[in-house]
Amino acid sequence: MTPEIVALGALILLALAFDYINGFHDAANSIATVVSTRVLSPRAAVILAAAFNFIAFLVFETKVAGSIAKGVDESVVSLTVIGAALVGAIIWDLLTWWWALPTSSSHALIGGLAGAAIVKGGFGALHSGFFLKVALFILISPLLGMILGSLVMRLLMFLFGGRSPRGVDRNFRRLQLVSAALYSLGHGGNDAQKTMGIIVAGLFATEATRHLVVGADGATHVPLWVVLICHAAMGLGTLSGGWRIVRTMGMRITKLAPVGGFCAETSGAATLFFATALGVPVSTTHTITGAIVGTGSVRKLSAVRWGVAGRIVWAWVLTVPGAAAISAVTFILARLFGIPG
Repeated sequence: MTPEIVALGALILLALAFDYINGFHDAANSIATVVSTRVLSPRAAVILAAAFNFIAFLVFETKVAGSIAKGVDESVVSLTVIGAALVGAIIWDLLTWWWALPTSSSHALIGGLAGAAIVKGGFGALHSGFFLKVALFILISPLLGMILGSLVMRLLMFLFGGRSPRGVDRNFRRLQLVSAALYSLGHGGNDAQKTMGIIVAGLFATEATRHLVVGADGATHVPLWVVLICHAAMGLGTLSGGWRIVRTMGMRITKLAPVGGFCAETSGAATLFFATALGVPVSTTHTITGAIVGTGSVRKLSAVRWGVAGRIVWAWVLTVPGAAAISAVTFILARLFGIPG
């Protein structure tokens, strides 16, 4: 077994570790609303979310994975660059998990990839179209989630406003099981593909394994075994839960009843399905946070704890440069210790 194959194996394990951390870091996105409304217990909620995270591979094409692999110039992609990107994303995720901040694992990974690539090849190594699209959806995904959450909530208030709150809650406790499953499906469909893209980039950068991801037509594809291990790692991570962030997402932003949880999850799921169909890697964190704020603000603006929401937004702003800085330092240290770039 050559040193390059050993390094590739280590990289795949590191990528799966990131996927696992992504699962428990972003578990709050899938289950916070259904837990905070007491529709499901935390244990039942994570089992539901993990199951639908895993089966997402049966529903979605791997467009997002393909776009991640094309974020930087092929000549710059190496196992060291990808490894540094993963280290940057993992450290940022663990820091924000410790601080109980629901930041984006997706943007941490993209920031990590950018940081290492810039150190190796300069800013010209980045594909501006890809990063512009990601930047636009940093704004679009929470805004779309917020608008949809507000519209769905207003529609349901119009339709059911004359009924007793107890009867409405009883019906939407059942419907929230459906909306939580849909959101978990969208979460698995978009987020697991980012790790697939990183593994595909590693396979492409290794001469002995390039044929595994490049077809006869010259196009890059994602092997089924990569799809399965990435969904499995994310599902296992979700099973471990992310309770520090669940409390922030489900209880500190605004107080939700089952009808509000249904609105937030349905709106967030619709946004994720839309982005995944377009092949755009978006933040599930941004999406569900926007949907929760939109839903909670319908009754009154003061129902949203804007101080908590503002703290979350600052964490979003710092995610890409923070992960990029950690990744850049990791790449520089790797070169200093003689690891080829």
